[in-house]
Amino acid sequence: MLTLVVLVVLSALTGVTVQSPARLLDTQEPESYQDNNKIRHPLSFDKDGTFQISIFEDLHFGENAWDQWGPQQDINSVKVINSILDNETPNLVVLNGDLITGENTYLENSTEYIDQIVEPLVSRGLTWASTYGNHDHNFNISGAGILAREKKWPNSRTKSMVPGRNAGVTNYYLPVYSDGCKTCNCTPEMILWFFDSRGGFYFRERNADGSQVGQPDWVDVSVVNWFQSTNARIRQRFGKIIPSLAFVHIPTNASVAVQTEHGRDSVNPNNEPGINDDFPLAQQAQGWCEDGSNGKNCTYGGQDVPFMQAITTTPGLIAIFSGHDHGATWCYKWDHLVPGMTVAGNGINLCFGQHSGYGGYGNWIRGARQVRLSKDTFSRQKWEAETWIRLESGSVVGSVNLNATYGKDWYPATPNDKTYCPTCNYTVITPGPRRR
Repeated sequence: MLTLVVLVVLSALTGVTVQSPARLLDTQEPESYQDNNKIRHPLSFDKDGTFQISIFEDLHFGENAWDQWGPQQDINSVKVINSILDNETPNLVVLNGDLITGENTYLENSTEYIDQIVEPLVSRGLTWASTYGNHDHNFNISGAGILAREKKWPNSRTKSMVPGRNAGVTNYYLPVYSDGCKTCNCTPEMILWFFDSRGGFYFRERNADGSQVGQPDWVDVSVVNWFQSTNARIRQRFGKIIPSLAFVHIPTNASVAVQTEHGRDSVNPNNEPGINDDFPLAQQAQGWCEDGSNGKNCTYGGQDVPFMQAITTTPGLIAIFSGHDHGATWCYKWDHLVPGMTVAGNGINLCFGQHSGYGGYGNWIRGARQVRLSKDTFSRQKWEAETWIRLESGSVVGSVNLNATYGKDWYPATPNDKTYCPTCNYTVITPGPRRR
């Protein structure tokens, strides 16, 4: 009892939230409230025992609002969201980073683009959760500001559970329960983990020479420690492995390693179907030095190693979903030590989604990855998922099962289709020197 009192006092002094083990799965959500004539409860599987997620990424709203083509891109992106949600009925929408192109927005209007992004979700009574990407952290926009804007809408489940300047913003988890659970006191059937890979620039900060202050672009070690300790406490409380998924905007170096291990043939179009045009990928800690400096002569600093170690030693973690690289839409089972790496894969699936917005670089057809989980599959101790990509055209590509034999099974190759906006300008925002 004395220990708990001391922790509470320290919490008050430091501003850090302390959760007792009994309330570890209390995600600070109200048990229910009225939302678009529906009562919103904690996330739960449907009555048929399934749970579906729609992942939108790299929407890049807000580019060049002062030109005709900028707002037109956003109009087209809203059409993409509506088209996909007309064909899919997810239990949760994930906005997996780069919601806004922050360097193209003004301080006074940056976060207003959130309202445009979520309107199709709000109108359907859908709930969502976000991670923030490198373009969401910039001189005129902050992750904290975006989160505050999201919280205007009760449909948002986005949180910030790890304090500190180095942590970023969107580090949190959401439990998913069985159908019929109306409180946070049930045993979860699945855990969804969300991580902020940061990047971009610090909000309103300049160096002595007037340049903007760059922010590291990897999952910070403080977040890694929180993830491991929190997951361990969850396992201890419920006495079992709870299957999980993870979402982070910028992929780790593991994705680059498996993509380039055998050259362009590393990702097989029939075993790992998807577009593979971004070669090599841009990963966490790209362009940073091992000492943490951001030098012109550095290519990769390895700061994402603790995060890779954490995800490969987390039992039940089925897959991690990333965006950032608009020209990559495949999944790869990372199950070995790739030459040049110090972390061996344990069979976790490294997945990309589909470039969802008309902002940002590239003309690959827009879409959103769908993921469906089965409680029955979990009950048989199989950590598996079905996944496919729904395109803005209404078509489905890349439908695969992330099961024990994924990577060996044969699937139809994904066509490399393109879509264009005649009034849009794709030359202003470009990848740059492999930095996206």
